[in-house]
Amino acid sequence: MASRLSWWAIRGPMSRGAYLALVGAGFGTFLAAWWGLAAGGLVDPVFLPSPDAVARRAVRWAAQEDLLADLKISIRRVLSGFALAAAMAVPLGVYIGSFRPVQAFFEPLMEFARYLPAVAFVPLVMLWVGIGEAAKVALIFIGTYFQMVLMVSDNVRQVPVAQIEAAQTLGATRGELIALVVFKSALPDILDTLRVTLGWAWTYLVVAELVAANSGLGYAILRAQRFLQTDKIFVGILLIGLLGLLMDQGLRLMHRRAFPWLHTR
Repeated sequence: MASRLSWWAIRGPMSRGAYLALVGAGFGTFLAAWWGLAAGGLVDPVFLPSPDAVARRAVRWAAQEDLLADLKISIRRVLSGFALAAAMAVPLGVYIGSFRPVQAFFEPLMEFARYLPAVAFVPLVMLWVGIGEAAKVALIFIGTYFQMVLMVSDNVRQVPVAQIEAAQTLGATRGELIALVVFKSALPDILDTLRVTLGWAWTYLVVAELVAANSGLGYAILRAQRFLQTDKIFVGILLIGLLGLLMDQGLRLMHRRAFPWLHTR
């Protein structure tokens, strides 16, 4: 009884077994509620297919419509756009968070750009880079880059000034301060930022596959909408959520392995 009460303490301890049991209960409750609504006839199957109908559609999609190819192309598009955004956003974010002139020059522009909806860039992207794979990658990049820059810069600003001053006292150069003190101190938070923005990259997948696509999960969802194939729409949405969750957990595991002292409880 005492251990259960400790769960409700602020950041209280919980065994891994209890945690996993509650995770299973959460997903189980969602599935049971979905099944109850669908099986009880409270909602037309056109609007809410049952879980077993969705499962059968997933099997047909895998066996007859090359689901594996759609998965591969969508994963490649998301990871390409996300990797390009990270490669450009992390260095700029580090410099914005470190130097006031860089902050004054770039940050207001990034603040302005992050409110521009990625979907509004669809016609411009088609004009600039055509309708091939580059257009899909570009839209995912646009949807994640500006937010990522600002979040990384905030991560860098959280580095204690005392660490920087101590390194300066020991004779560190400006380059050493950035690479060995600022960046390394902010790295755990930067990795968390990448986890968050990877989720955004997946949300922009459907937008990206609006651009003259003929494959991918987003394209399949949009095509299924035209034919009222609600069960296929559910399969696509659930697969995107599952892939995003798996990648998120991969980054979380990487965080635990790289920074074990932050996960002692």
